[in-house]
Amino acid sequence: MECLRTPEDRFVGLPDFDIEPQYASGPDGEGGQLRMAFVEAGPRDGPPVLLLHGEPTWSFLYRRMLPLLAEAGLRAVAPDLVGFGRSDKPTRVEDYSTARHVEWMRALAFDALDLTAVTMVGQDWGALIGLRLAAEHPERFARLVVANGLLPSGNTTMPEIWWAFRRTVEQASALDVARIVQSGCVVRLAEDVRAGYDAPFPGESYKAGVRAFPLLVPTAPDDPAGPANRAAWEVLTRSETPLLTAFSDSDPITAAWAPHFQQLPGAVGRDHPVVTGGGHFLQEDEGAQLAAYVIDFVRATAG
Repeated sequence: MECLRTPEDRFVGLPDFDIEPQYASGPDGEGGQLRMAFVEAGPRDGPPVLLLHGEPTWSFLYRRMLPLLAEAGLRAVAPDLVGFGRSDKPTRVEDYSTARHVEWMRALAFDALDLTAVTMVGQDWGALIGLRLAAEHPERFARLVVANGLLPSGNTTMPEIWWAFRRTVEQASALDVARIVQSGCVVRLAEDVRAGYDAPFPGESYKAGVRAFPLLVPTAPDDPAGPANRAAWEVLTRSETPLLTAFSDSDPITAAWAPHFQQLPGAVGRDHPVVTGGGHFLQEDEGAQLAAYVIDFVRATAG
């Protein structure tokens, strides 16, 4: 598998993100190895919180939440998905699949970091990948937080705004990653923040992962990821693992998914907060608010 690696100088001077990156290697699925990047904050022996981003962001998205979770005594770990951030970037859209993303994250979180009793915080594709891991490896997870997330199996209709986004990604000769992130935020991003989201992608050849993700969302029952996602739903409908939804009040892409998650056994009877003033990228808009909900949930379900 041919991969690109973003030069380190692209990440110099990013605002509010001076955490030293760490790296681990794992199988690429074709007999080679991939380098996967992550950052972490907080005590190594603290309860681990796995912060999973989605399309087209990277761990930079969690920069305001990491210190707050660390101050609360949690071990906050924010990986970069393969194809994003400082992680290696396979160059072909065909190199990416949902199954590979789940396996790549499993290798990082469990083989390399050996995380147990995990609190998963997943947004966008981070929720899909994290929920698949939670369903397939339930012994590793203590609780789940879904924040503007989804787990489609091809049996539900995606909103038109998502289809418009997919068409844009498919048809654009050049992708403006910072513009995509800005379109999903309520706040106006400063120029240095926009540069932070552009940093992993020096050129179009680095953006195969960005182009791949919309194509991987199951939109029909016979989608390749459909059976595994449906199997995950079946596990979650029987699971008592505590689950909290923390969706924002301004995300038309994922809003319809919150009630589905709230009907799961681990979610029933909980007070599910709404992150006010947040768009699709609620970590960017209201990271402190989301961090507070995560901290409260961990404390309320500890022991």
